[in-house]
Amino acid sequence: MRAIRLDGVHSTHYDIGMYIRKISRKNKDGSVVSYLQLAHNYWNPEAKQARATVLWNFGREDQLDLDVLRGLARSIGRYLGPEESLRIEAKSSADAPRFISSRSLGGAWVLDQLWRQLGLDRLMRKLLSNRQYTLPVERALFTMVANRALEPMSKLAGAEWAGQDVWIDGVNQLEAQHLYRAMDFLVEAKAEVELEVYSQMANLLNLEVDLLYFDTTSTYFEVETEDGMRRRGHSKDKRSDLTQVIIGLAVTRDGIPVRCWVWPGNTTDVNVVQEVKRDLAGWRLGRVVTVVDRGFWSEENLQTLQRAGGHYIIGERMRSGKADVEAALSRGGRFKPMRDNLEIKEVIVGDGERRRRFVLARNPQQAEYDKTTRDLILAQVKEELRRIGDLNGEPHTKACCDLIAHPVFGRYVHTDRRGQPRLNKAKIQEEERLDGKYLLSTSDDTLSAEDVALGYKQLYEVEDAFRTLKTTLCLRPIYHRLEDRIRSHALISWLALLLIRIASVRTGMTWDNLRQTLERMHVGEFESKGGRFLRRTESTPQQKAMFKAIGVPEPPILLDLVPASPRKSVN
Repeated sequence: MRAIRLDGVHSTHYDIGMYIRKISRKNKDGSVVSYLQLAHNYWNPEAKQARATVLWNFGREDQLDLDVLRGLARSIGRYLGPEESLRIEAKSSADAPRFISSRSLGGAWVLDQLWRQLGLDRLMRKLLSNRQYTLPVERALFTMVANRALEPMSKLAGAEWAGQDVWIDGVNQLEAQHLYRAMDFLVEAKAEVELEVYSQMANLLNLEVDLLYFDTTSTYFEVETEDGMRRRGHSKDKRSDLTQVIIGLAVTRDGIPVRCWVWPGNTTDVNVVQEVKRDLAGWRLGRVVTVVDRGFWSEENLQTLQRAGGHYIIGERMRSGKADVEAALSRGGRFKPMRDNLEIKEVIVGDGERRRRFVLARNPQQAEYDKTTRDLILAQVKEELRRIGDLNGEPHTKACCDLIAHPVFGRYVHTDRRGQPRLNKAKIQEEERLDGKYLLSTSDDTLSAEDVALGYKQLYEVEDAFRTLKTTLCLRPIYHRLEDRIRSHALISWLALLLIRIASVRTGMTWDNLRQTLERMHVGEFESKGGRFLRRTESTPQQKAMFKAIGVPEPPILLDLVPASPRKSVN
């Protein structure tokens, strides 16, 4: 009887725990039949010897489906992890190379291949050829981008991560000073990098109507003192106690961010449109329809967006009280059903130069949600009014003042002539009229009403990009102080977002799911008498499918091979 360990090491000892064993039986005709079993050894103190317990019978060896054993081995390998699997593989033979270390490979490999597909490696080398740099700036920049996408950390920790935890082609050892110098170079090369990114991504744009979505967000610092770009302003992170900067993104309809801006923290949305329009005009995009949220509405911004043949789709503030908005909301007519659970109605207000084209969109599901939410709020308001009771002309109580000043409840309350709080029925009717609706206006008469509504709905892609920046890529908080370092930090995060969104668009999977599977591919460092070599783990079927969908090759099995130095002969 022979014991076979799962790691492939043969042993005649029975103190090895769980193992696969082979037993044989001789038939009367002299033939031998072998069977495989999953067994486990335990110590029998009474007999003072090890005894075997059969956990599973695999059946006759000559009839065994080897895929069963392969599946078991893969399952065990996934549980142990890539590093331990490589360690076991290295011990499988007495003459096997010595296992030194293991580093993650899959995620960094995919990001590096996309980086090269965009031509960013070539562009960096071209720009660096005219500068007196001796540091590996291009590799340092990619390392920071990969770190932001895979395991966000400080620049100091990122240098250690690159040298010990991940394998990146062309990166042996980086110091924090290399990363900071590369950050300074990125700010200098910002315009060239952004133009190269757009040029390479142009095939993802709809060239009949170039839709670029634009929005801003804020990100904060863990400091309260204002200086340089770090200013207090309207915080979209609800951290008005801290200084911040404003970050803007231009995103394609597929969710690919093609340009990034950084402004001081006290910058308002309505003040950035001219700069954005001017920067995009330099790309010679031709006819562009810019889609922006209602926060950018101003007459000056609308005129700016129409210069040089450009057009806009913009969300309107339905509670603004403007005459043309009220006219668009009150206009009769049926809603036309369309896809994505939307109903739309086109409205033209005014004539000549005052003519404006509106599209009123309604989502029936959202309308039901708005009504349910409001009913719950009104129930609480009515309970508060009942509790306060009739004051009969007496001065307001604290509870009354709190109700009127409440940011949610106060919307549905007003006071009568005696100062008594009452339910505001007119406000309730006004809100009912807006349930599930949003109002859009556009300067482009060639767009169908459906394209206008769906185009604005895609503004969600920008909001999703901001969520990814702040969560997956850990954009906030920022710990840099110098203005150029702040800008560079935002640019690195933008480039990381660019790469992971390309991977997500091509696979239809979230980056979190992609990263989790890709990071299970490791590369092991081995050393033997013949030299040193790097060998990666085998690709799983899921990893193979991801490489194919993303459009990048699989890494070679052997990533590096350094023969041992020949020994000098001794006379």
